[in-house]
Amino acid sequence: MGDIPRLIVLILIFAAAFTLVQALSGLMTRAGARRKVNQRLAVAEKTSSLADLVVELRKQRGLNSDGERQGWLWFNDLVVRSGLNFQPRRWALMAAGGALGVWLVIFMLAHNALLGLVVGPVLAVIAPLVILNFAAGKRAKMLGEQLPAALEIIVRSLEAGHPVPTAVALVGREMPDPIGTEFGMAGDEIAYGATLEQAVARIADRCRQPDVDLFAATIRLQERCGGNLTGLLKMNARAVRERHKMRLKIKAAASEGRASAIILTSAPIGVLLILTVMSPHFYGDVIDKKPVQIGLGMFGFWMFVGNMVMRRMIDMRI
Repeated sequence: MGDIPRLIVLILIFAAAFTLVQALSGLMTRAGARRKVNQRLAVAEKTSSLADLVVELRKQRGLNSDGERQGWLWFNDLVVRSGLNFQPRRWALMAAGGALGVWLVIFMLAHNALLGLVVGPVLAVIAPLVILNFAAGKRAKMLGEQLPAALEIIVRSLEAGHPVPTAVALVGREMPDPIGTEFGMAGDEIAYGATLEQAVARIADRCRQPDVDLFAATIRLQERCGGNLTGLLKMNARAVRERHKMRLKIKAAASEGRASAIILTSAPIGVLLILTVMSPHFYGDVIDKKPVQIGLGMFGFWMFVGNMVMRRMIDMRI
């Protein structure tokens, strides 16, 4: 009988700890969402005029005061699509620090300063590009998910009798990043003197996302040919939602192929690592033999070819 009260106490302690973790997680999530919503408003508080706000927002995206790309176009395009705050001096210092850290680690482990001098700068260049590319892909995915809700906000605002600039600016105030920042910048540019077509075209140019391109084409068609903007945006939102559903269906259909590719790739590598750790002499005694080196090289080559074939089989786009 003495074990039952102890079990009850442990269950209550676990429940209290679980509730505390959930509460802290909810508070952090809400605080993060609030910071995302108010990110552009924080920039607006530090500027004294609309012109300064537009220039500062463009500067943070890696654009010049006219909203055009500058510097290395391929790198600047990646920076703009990533949505990260462009701080070249800070990024250069972080890359230099990372290169120095890699050099120190290689020097301490391998006692080879020359190898560190080669690997460190290479990683210092490749790592930021990988991070920017990952951030750009994640941002494009979020834009596609948020765009239908943003279009519905514009539609409801127009049906309530608000003008187009007010409807666009409403998305910038109500929606979280990244769609909130993009439409907020468009609203500021419209208030600064740009037309709706120009502002939306700049959104598409900054994002380089297919659904946003469709939205820009819809606005361009309405501006030049006329028509009911509210009805066009409703159809646009419905088309974007259907495309998103189709992407999810394709992802689900290709999940088996991706799992097979991961298993077939990781299993031989895992076995090789296990044998190397548990029995170092299994390959260590023959690794210098030419037939073994050729066999392992062919093994890696055919694994690469197999992964490319499976990638082509599951890479379906709409």
